[in-house]
Formats: sequence, C-alpha cells, structure tokens
Amino acid sequence: MTLRVCKMQEVTTYRPHDGAARIFFLLTVIVLIFVLCFEFQKKENLTIIPSRAVPKKPHGFWTFQPLSPKEDLEKKLLLESIAWPETPPWQTPLSLNETSCPANSTFTILPQRGDGQWHVGDKLKVLIKMYDFQGRPKKSGGEVLLARVHNLTLGAGVVGKVEDHLNGTYSAVFSLLWEGSAWVEVTLVHPSEAITVLRRLNSEQPDRVDFQSLFRSRSVSETTICNVFLRSTEQPLCNYTDLHTGDPWFCFKPKNLNCDTRINHSKRGFKQILKANEEKLFQLGVNMKVSIPASGPASVTVLPRQKGQAAVNSSNVESGPSGYYYQGAWQTLSGTKVQQFNTPSAITQCLKGKVVHLYGDSTIRQWFEYFSGALPDLKEFDLHSQKQNGPFMAMDFANNILVTFRCHGPPIRFRDVPISELRYIANELDNVIGGTNTVVIFGIWSHFSTFPVEVYIQRLQSIRRAVIRLLNRSPGTVVIIRTANPKALTLYETLTNSDWYSLQNDKILRVIFKGLNVHLLDAWEMVLAHHLPHNLHPQPPIIKNMINVLLSYTCPLKGG
Repeated sequence: MTLRVCKMQEVTTYRPHDGAARIFFLLTVIVLIFVLCFEFQKKENLTIIPSRAVPKKPHGFWTFQPLSPKEDLEKKLLLESIAWPETPPWQTPLSLNETSCPANSTFTILPQRGDGQWHVGDKLKVLIKMYDFQGRPKKSGGEVLLARVHNLTLGAGVVGKVEDHLNGTYSAVFSLLWEGSAWVEVTLVHPSEAITVLRRLNSEQPDRVDFQSLFRSRSVSETTICNVFLRSTEQPLCNYTDLHTGDPWFCFKPKNLNCDTRINHSKRGFKQILKANEEKLFQLGVNMKVSIPASGPASVTVLPRQKGQAAVNSSNVESGPSGYYYQGAWQTLSGTKVQQFNTPSAITQCLKGKVVHLYGDSTIRQWFEYFSGALPDLKEFDLHSQKQNGPFMAMDFANNILVTFRCHGPPIRFRDVPISELRYIANELDNVIGGTNTVVIFGIWSHFSTFPVEVYIQRLQSIRRAVIRLLNRSPGTVVIIRTANPKALTLYETLTNSDWYSLQNDKILRVIFKGLNVHLLDAWEMVLAHHLPHNLHPQPPIIKNMINVLLSYTCPLKGG
C-alpha cells in the first residue's frame, strides 16, 4: 500500500537494514506527515469557510440553500415518501383517556391457510387492534409500532413489516426462517397523539437543542449561541455556511470580537417546551416502548421447509427483511454472505494493506473502539484528542493497516470541538484518494432529529455528491453506510432523538443512496431483531455482528 496523505507527495523510500530501525523510521515519517496534513487542513479551513457578519439581517427559521431543480424535485418526492398518516389534533385540556393504551390493545396471530401448519419459508401474519385507556377501539392510524419474531433458545430473530390500515388496526407480516418455535413481539413506541407533538416540535422548536461557540482574541473572550436556525433579533450574525456543501450554520456575532476569532463548537443545552400534560404522552412503561399483549397464542411452531418450496430471500419476502439472527449470528437474505471474523488474526488478514476511514457520530466511533480493542497489533497514536470527539488514528505497521475516525460537522452534539476539527463528511470524502485498498465508512443520523427533515435531506445530498465523485475517480473504493437504529427512550431522549425521528430519517437515507455502488449496514434491523434491549450504542454482541458485516463487505467471498 502506498501511503498518501492530503494529496501531498508520496513518502520518499528509505530502507534501513535493521528491522527495528526500519519500523521506527516508518512510524516517524507517517506521524510527521499526519501532523503536517493536520496543520495544512487547519489553515485550509480558514480560507474555505469564510467568517462574515450579516449586519442586522438575522437568519429566518425556514431559509435553506437553493437546490438544483433535480434535487428540489427529489426533496419533494422524499417528503411524500415519508408522509405519516394524519394524527389526532391537539386538544385542550389533554386527557389520556382517549389516547392509545398498549395494555388494552391486542395482537392476534391469523390462522394459516391450507393444513394450518407453518413451515420454514412461510409468512406469518398478525392483526393488531389498538384501544384507548377507556377500552374503546381507536378509529384512526398513526401509531409507531415495531414488530419481530424471535426464539431466545436458538438465538434467532427477524423483524416484521407493519402496515397501517388507518382505522385503528394494523397488520404485521413476518418471514419464518428457522425450525422450532417463533414468538411474536409487538411494541408500541409512540401513540399517534405523541406524533402530533413530535411533529409540532420540529416545526416550531427546531432550536430546542442549542449550541455555542467560544470566540477569543488575546485576553478577550466571548461565548455566543449558534445553530442551523437562529431566531430573529437585532444582533448581527456570523455566517459559517459551508461554501462547498451549502450546509448552513450561524452564530450570533460577539459584541467585541470578529467572526474569525471562533475557537470551538459545543452543545449548549436543551429547552423542554411542552404544553400542559403533553409529557404524559411519553411515559416509559405506560404508553412508550411498551409491549402489546396477544389475544391468544403468542407463538407458532415452524416445521421444516416443504419440498419444492423456494428459499427465502429479501426479494421474494413480503416483509422484506435484509437479514436475521440464527444462533446469535447475523445472516443476510441476499447479496454479500456474512462471514464470521472470530479472531484477531482473521480481522487482521482482511484489513491487511488497507486504509479504513470512519466518519460520523458516536455510533461510528464504536467501531473504531472495537478495532482498537480487538486487534493487539493495531496501536492507537495519541493525537491528544478528547475521547468523545476525536479525531483518532490507529496503525498496524507490520500489516500495513491504517484506521482513522473523525466526527461529522455541525449540528454535532459534542462539547469543545476545536473549529479546525469541525469538518463536513462531504469535504473529507473529497480529500480521500480512494482505491481498492481504501474503505470509507460513515453514519450520520442521530444529531439531526430535532430539525426539519429538509436539513437532513440537504446534508445527505451533499454527501451523495461527494460519494459519486469518489467512486468516479476511484471505482474500487469500498463505501459502507450505517443506518439508524432504535434506542432506549426517556422523555429527554424522545424529544431530541425519538425512534420516530430516526425511522423517518432512515427512510430518507435509504432512498438517497439507492442505486449507488455502496453497501448499507442495516443497523435498524440488527438492533430490532436482537433480544438485547434497544440502545443508542448497541451492546457488544450486536457490534460484533456489525463488524462481521462490515468486514464481509470489505473482504467478500469469491462468488458471494
């Protein structure tokens, strides 16, 4: 592997005769080039992203960068594709009595046609009926429901597809993929009344999570509020909209300092602005993330596949799962076969001679941490970065492996990120040379939940353009995209990062990158199908399966 950094000249070759001296020399050269690259990009950012005040013309809530006609049409189609059913209007005063109650609701396994038996490859159908707290049937749709079938003993699980009939009833369809028992689980994430609130918050309060930046020049320092949108005041703004990607970002201008004295970026706080009694719609164990009981049997027994029955894959299954767990291992239903990389040597052999670039939020940082912990010869170089923020770099010189991590740009909810490290994924991809020994991995979703979905669409469109440019100049580059995943919910987590927000954004991500030569790692299904509790940062058994999928894309079997 020829090491190139920041399109600088290649390292001049020098080969000391002593092996230890050669390794020390190579380490010194690579670290020196990385540091030089770091300094170069720090200076480059100041010229690419000019800081300029907008005197007394505050940025309105709904001003977006103009899109090309093609992207504007795409945005409209995307918004139509995620259109959610109408939900009950706000009522004053709010009473829980008429809202969805999971304890009163039920699901029923529908009888199998023919001989009444289920076989591997069949579809299992379930009818879900929603009732309110007074036991009356709901008459409209819009609930957020998740469904799966599983067998804990076999370490098996697969998600189902839920269909809203818009009249208080829902259907869930599952693929039966293993012999033995299959237990149905249906979970109410949010009642439809809660979606009314979540919609309103993103429309009226997109700044409920706010940010700040420190400005400093010599002994003078000031801190001001920043965000994608800033409410109108007479205070001038500093406009940090990225000139390459068009992604907007603004800070109130300091009273005594210029815009180019900005030092860092931080999450500032959260403003909980709910109307009276609205918090009652988000009660864990009452009407949020609660299992719905079965009205009869909650499981079926699955017999072996019948003779002549076609094998199940994602193209011929109505519920369309991308994969499933069996014996604790994730298996795909089509495309790349998932291999098991169970030893450090197996992982090292796959990554030998490769550069792996990781970009995104803390769910991507998990993968860097996995590699650093699992591979004893992959040594992390201390860049004196904060543990949450990065950037990070780890190297295995003997096997010529380089792994890096960098967080995505604003609205990242990290603290004290130096401005020199605040970079957009699209711009970073434009600095990747690429090739058959380069793997690019990114995930960007969790920090966009509080904003109108148009903000997320614009970000993904700019990243897609950069991915296309990368694949055009280096077609052999492996590009892997991590999807969103369901998580544990509290009131704060719900108002800032609800599964409904994540689900809507996840649909958009899948459509935007459809048709490109990229791989989607389906974190949504891998978390939902597993028996472990949902978590923003999935637990180690799930992460290990994700790494197996990632490495299978990186080092696919011949013919598979």
